[in-house]
Parts: sequence; C-alpha cells; structure tokens
Amino acid sequence: MILKALREGLGRLIVFFSFILSPKQIKRSENEQAEIAKQAKKYSIYQFYACPFCVKTRRAMYRLNLPIEYKDAQNNKQHRADLLAGGGEIKVPCLRIDEEGESKWMYESSDIIKYLESKFS
Repeated sequence: MILKALREGLGRLIVFFSFILSPKQIKRSENEQAEIAKQAKKYSIYQFYACPFCVKTRRAMYRLNLPIEYKDAQNNKQHRADLLAGGGEIKVPCLRIDEEGESKWMYESSDIIKYLESKFS
C-alpha cells in the first residue's frame, strides 16, 4: 500500500513537471490539421494518468499535435476490460489502431512514439 501511494505520488510529480515543461507543438495549416484530425479518429490510447511511460507518450502526441482519444484504463472499468480483451493484457500505454474493420494493439511507449512519428511527422 505504501509502495502504491509512493508510485502514485511520484507519477503525479512527473505529470506536474511535464505540464510545466511542455514541448512545442508542430504547427500545421488548418487544412493539414483537419486531415490529421480525421486520420487520428482511428486511434485511441489506453493509459494511466500518472504512469511515466504514458506521460512520455502523451508528450510525444502533444508535440505531434495529435487529437487522439485518451482511454483511462486505470479508473474506467469498461476501458480496462476492453484493453484486456483486445490487447490481451493490462499494460499501458497501449495504442489501439482501428483499420479496415479490425483492431491492432501496440504496447511499449517507444514503439508507439516511433509509429506515430512515422505517420504524422
């Protein structure tokens, strides 16, 4: 219990510093950003708010100016169940990619960031 509270407290401290030291967003024209928003609808990110790897992934998404939907797998039972059923494990961050009628699940923050940078940089 103490370890969980310590981990949560440190995670929130990381979130605070991440907020203060936000990266600069990519600037795009209105038309380009509208196209990015359209493409981003097929993605969602399952995450825990204070997870350091989720913070890393959210910072990259912010920098890339991606309006990807966040799914709280820590506090929302339905999102947690969806993550377990679709991805096979409760591990975050996890990027859900819905293409051609099927869902792909990508774990590991570094892999997610590389994938998003290859698609949206």
